[in-house]
Amino acid sequence: MWVDTRSDLAGELFAVVGRFRRQLRRSTGGGFDRTGLTQSQAELLRLVGRRPDISVREAAAELGLAANTASTLVSRLAADDLLIRTVDSTDRRVGRLRLTDAAQDVADRSRLARRTALAGALETLDTTQIEDLTKGLAVIAELTRLLQEDQQ
Repeated sequence: MWVDTRSDLAGELFAVVGRFRRQLRRSTGGGFDRTGLTQSQAELLRLVGRRPDISVREAAAELGLAANTASTLVSRLAADDLLIRTVDSTDRRVGRLRLTDAAQDVADRSRLARRTALAGALETLDTTQIEDLTKGLAVIAELTRLLQEDQQ
């Protein structure tokens, strides 16, 4: 894949990342993506599933969301019995998040299916491709950091 300009590269990045995410969801059954939730709601549930007891503020920062947006998502998901919000035992101003048992089960099964599918695909890559992918992930991480800085 060769692109001539940074603009072409931006377009190709959107296309490739989008195709990758869609294909991984199709290959693994989708998890929360098949429940009618928005992408932001599903991402929040996946994050809380990986990091039980994360604070609302930490979750917002991790997902690059405004605090009020994260709070709205939390309220909606709690009302839908997918998320439990509790008060931190040492600081009552801090809300802690956990998934309900049913939602945690979906998160765990979905994470296992995604990791299994991706591990199988990664096994087919040669050493040079793995090295290139590793370098590319570092660049994407840097792009993410730059975008977060621009947002602040």
